[in-house]
Amino acid sequence: MTPNSVWQKIKRVAPHPIHVLLAPLVAYGSYTITLKKADRLVLDKPGKPCYYSRSSFCVIVLLQTFSKILERIMNSRRGCVACTAGLINSQQCGSLAGLSASDAATTLTHEVRTLQMARRKVSTLFLDIKGGFDNFNPAALCDMMRAKGVNPYIVSWTNSFLSGRTCQLLYQGSPRVFAPVSVGTPHGSQVSPLLFLIYLSRLHCEIRQGLMLCYVDDFGLTASSASYRRNIQILQKQYAKIKTKGAALGVSFSVPKTELIHWCTNRDKDPISNAPVHLDGSIFVPKTEVRWLGYWFTPTMSTTPYFVKWLAKAQAAFVVIKRLSPAGMGLPPFLCHRLASSLLFPILS
Repeated sequence: MTPNSVWQKIKRVAPHPIHVLLAPLVAYGSYTITLKKADRLVLDKPGKPCYYSRSSFCVIVLLQTFSKILERIMNSRRGCVACTAGLINSQQCGSLAGLSASDAATTLTHEVRTLQMARRKVSTLFLDIKGGFDNFNPAALCDMMRAKGVNPYIVSWTNSFLSGRTCQLLYQGSPRVFAPVSVGTPHGSQVSPLLFLIYLSRLHCEIRQGLMLCYVDDFGLTASSASYRRNIQILQKQYAKIKTKGAALGVSFSVPKTELIHWCTNRDKDPISNAPVHLDGSIFVPKTEVRWLGYWFTPTMSTTPYFVKWLAKAQAAFVVIKRLSPAGMGLPPFLCHRLASSLLFPILS
């Protein structure tokens, strides 16, 4: 008996089987124990100098099909509530419609150019939350949702989803034994980015003549003043504020991923400032190129480095495709065309 035939027989008895199975879980704000078991695949992060530390690996959760369907339903409802109840800050992006990475990058570009039109010097400090979804307090999140007047069934479902989870790690030689997971939210889950976005909303604070922008766990602090030296002082002060708030939430920032850039315009006659920023005993000098949310930024907002890098990736993929179909042998032309379309269009578009 095939899976399709099983579903056909179920549909004869219940025309809407998924609705019948999942509706009680939504109505009572519960997440069944059988869906809380998951396999976690341990993958090494590319480009790491060594693989002796835990931060060199990424754990992806392989969730069940019914779990993904239920998460999608609850994520759409929680997304509407997050906007209406004020669970997220207006400068937060990600996990919601119309708030993608391109929106965050466009907002940053627009704000920097607007401040430059006022003849101000602009600097941006890029930060990244250390550990991300692993440093997450479910009880604190539920308290935040209750304080904003969120419907009790959504709060109850969130608490049930994040508590009592078990998993087994999958890697070569793993014991394949389920163990309890008491912290964090699952990587690979549809609801995790939005929950983490709500959790980090308390970190946001207003920067006078500046901007605090974030995409899930990636932050960008922008300051403007009459000089770059003054910008450094403002950024150091703002970093101290959000660091204190983050300590109360149990999150911290990753030092190796911290980057600084001083923006300038083509009409500026002065050389680009080399004033560094001092954070937690470390010195960060300004970069000439910064990669943030998949986009490459330069001090003059030039798009050339971004397109050059993506064009190089497309050319490398094209070379591989050519090797698969040498003259008189290899893949047929129509398969090469299909392969080139599937590989090159996503890179170039």
